Amino acid sequence: QVQLVESGGGLVQAGGSLRLSCAASGLIFSTYGMGWLRQAPGKEREFVAAIGWSGGSTYYADSVKGRFTISRDNAKNTVYLQMNSLKPEDTAVYYCAARKYYNGYDKSQYANWGQGTQVTVSS
Repeated sequence: QVQLVESGGGLVQAGGSLRLSCAASGLIFSTYGMGWLRQAPGKEREFVAAIGWSGGSTYYADSVKGRFTISRDNAKNTVYLQMNSLKPEDTAVYYCAARKYYNGYDKSQYANWGQGTQVTVSS
């Protein structure tokens, strides 16, 4: 059974940084494309960043390009989201998601989801 556990969320001031981690188990991690998505109160869940199963392809939402970086460590079965220059509008619950052999960023394609971690950016 695939399990995804996010960590690293918290409260940070605008302009600050956080690094989210997502530890995966129950899967052959290197064969899964991984993504980060977020959901703010009253809004739909939206795509943030993704990294393909081969690790060579990365994708970012326009709103986070140049500020966020997604990476993966297959030896640790972990995907990361480094978030810099955070803004109040980045406040949301951040979810990790996975899909086998996936290179893309369509949120509807992800088959496995974590429980989420709260990120709050104060102004």
